[in-house]
Amino acid sequence: MSQTIDLTLDGLSCGHCVKRVKESLEQRPDVELADVTVTEAHVTGTASADALIETIKQAGYGATLSHPKAKPLTESSIPSEALAAVPHELPVATADEESQQLLLSGMSCASCVTRVQHALQSVPGVTQARVNLAERTALVMGSASAADLVQAVEKAGYGAEAIEDDIKRRERQQETAIATMKRFRWQAIVALAVGIPVMVWGMIGDNMMVTGDNRSLWLAIGLITLAVMVFAGGHFYRNAWKSLLNGTATMDTLVALGTGVAWLYSMSVNLWPQWFPMEARHLYYEASAMIIGLINLGHMLEARARQRSSKALEKLLDLTPPTARVVTEDGEKSVPLADVQPGMLLRLTTGDRVPVDGEITQGEAWLDEAMLTGEPIPQQKGEGDSVHAGTVVQDGSVLFRASAVGSHTTLSRIIRMVRQAQSSKPEIGQLADKISAVFVPVVVAIALFSAAIWYFFGPAPQIVYTLVIATTVLIIACPCALGLATPMSIISGVGRAAEFGVLVRDADALQRASTLDTLVFDKTGTLTEGKPQVVAVKTFNGVEEAQALRLAAALEQGSSHPLAHAILEKAGDDKLPQVNGFRTLRGLGVSGEAEGHQLLLGNQALLNEQHVATDDMTAEITAQASQGSTPVLLAIDGKAAALLAVRDPLRSDSIAALERLHNAGYRLVMLTGDNPTTANAIAKEAGIDEVIAGVLPDGKADAIKRLQSQGRQVAMVGDGIND
Repeated sequence: MSQTIDLTLDGLSCGHCVKRVKESLEQRPDVELADVTVTEAHVTGTASADALIETIKQAGYGATLSHPKAKPLTESSIPSEALAAVPHELPVATADEESQQLLLSGMSCASCVTRVQHALQSVPGVTQARVNLAERTALVMGSASAADLVQAVEKAGYGAEAIEDDIKRRERQQETAIATMKRFRWQAIVALAVGIPVMVWGMIGDNMMVTGDNRSLWLAIGLITLAVMVFAGGHFYRNAWKSLLNGTATMDTLVALGTGVAWLYSMSVNLWPQWFPMEARHLYYEASAMIIGLINLGHMLEARARQRSSKALEKLLDLTPPTARVVTEDGEKSVPLADVQPGMLLRLTTGDRVPVDGEITQGEAWLDEAMLTGEPIPQQKGEGDSVHAGTVVQDGSVLFRASAVGSHTTLSRIIRMVRQAQSSKPEIGQLADKISAVFVPVVVAIALFSAAIWYFFGPAPQIVYTLVIATTVLIIACPCALGLATPMSIISGVGRAAEFGVLVRDADALQRASTLDTLVFDKTGTLTEGKPQVVAVKTFNGVEEAQALRLAAALEQGSSHPLAHAILEKAGDDKLPQVNGFRTLRGLGVSGEAEGHQLLLGNQALLNEQHVATDDMTAEITAQASQGSTPVLLAIDGKAAALLAVRDPLRSDSIAALERLHNAGYRLVMLTGDNPTTANAIAKEAGIDEVIAGVLPDGKADAIKRLQSQGRQVAMVGDGIND
């Protein structure tokens, strides 16, 4: 069985090293995928950790197991069949392993993540540390104390706070995100309020050259710019200093160098213009202010996008109730969700949200699992069936035993997977990180080299021209667009998509989207309304439509069947008669007496069993079934009275959207668990090219793989988390 092994690498220093290790691993027949960076490798396949480490050593590098206790997810570790399509690399802490969650501050780029991760992994007792830049959090496995972990992060130059529970984490993250966004906003406004007027004035009036007439004015502007650098850009200089103490360089280093050198040069020209030739008396105050303003603006936009994206995920966590009803020998009591432990017996009644994952031990209920599976029709659950946190009891009452709580529920694990995906990087992002890692020292080296050329071979005064050239190189290389563009586009794209309810699984998915040629759609709730509706009523033997609807709705008042709501909704506000002798006939329908009439409502098998002639209905039954409708038949006093066609109709915007995709050149496929007749009817109406019907939730992934094996670039579109 495939497993993913995390390795910490040693001795790699460049992209060539990464390529060599990756190729060595992927040449092994028991390796399916190797994701390698300068510091770590994530290898999926059947190979053992020792074999992988030996392969890396043969390639000339060192490797150790990052997480000795890592185990592959097995089928049994995913409670719901409907979620079997969720990738198995989803990390789940094992029951015998302690974990600590930290809220981080001060991180600004990929190199910050690497330093924090190394700092945490160096703490005795830590078996694995995962740092999430998008969420500004760290998940640390092992026996190390929270105090030791916080101390290690602070020693590396960053802030950290131990988070005891998920509710506190969410509160602190929201507080931090709002405060960070406000801080970057006012810093950007202050810097740009100084930089833009100075830049405009210099372009249309003064040309930013020092003369005897404007020297005092420029000196005042220089002091104002210094204040901007201190109050609006102080964090750049503090972070650059911390990086210097740690022997590294980040984008903050380049910002600090560029803006600092530009200001120092300008102030030198301002104070001692006689030392500089006339053509070199150009000032760069506006460059310092504009760079600080624009990068703060970028950080503000990044923080806002990250907060929006996080809010979309946190809404899923809000689907779990704050309390649960625990059943003990002393009776029932309501307890906070955090106090629920595996093995506890809990009760659910109509309208309740399921607090944790578990297995029903007694009773029956209809559960709405749309938030997990996307299927709008409630599922009937009984003894031995699984229930999942966040789903809703539509009707019934059950006792169930908790099996997974807190961060181990199916819902929490999926949310954690998406969070990790948001901090993932596409291939272009990994390339940008590799280049960014050497960008700062390369820029400094180029500046020094250029300065040296002008010092030894330039005109007099050499020292002045040397300073001008070095300053120019540092200014034009700042800010580091390479390090900003990729993460900004990813975070903004993911955040914007989250506003519309679209969860992007990972950054690679964004990059691969440009190569797609096949779009696969789930049917229910994606192409259709996701709610059964009565789309047609046909009456027989002189029965009026209004009477048929009224009597059918009266019967359905006592039914918990998913189609009952559709019939009641169609009947509207009509006053319904009292029903006596109501009975549910499992698998057939319902019966009862109203207004002196004996009523039957259900499928054709029910009417046949009760010896009701359906010959007049046969043609209409066939016609409605061919259109994807479910025929619900009504008999009054032993005679066929009406046919109610119930169907989940197409959404009003589906046909137009699919037509646009067709025109864009995509092949459209519908993947559904419905029977082929219903699926083909919907597909014909929607303009779908290909139908794959009768697929159970756990077979969707295999269906996608079959399409991919045909050479297609495939995207799956669905409204359920399992999609």
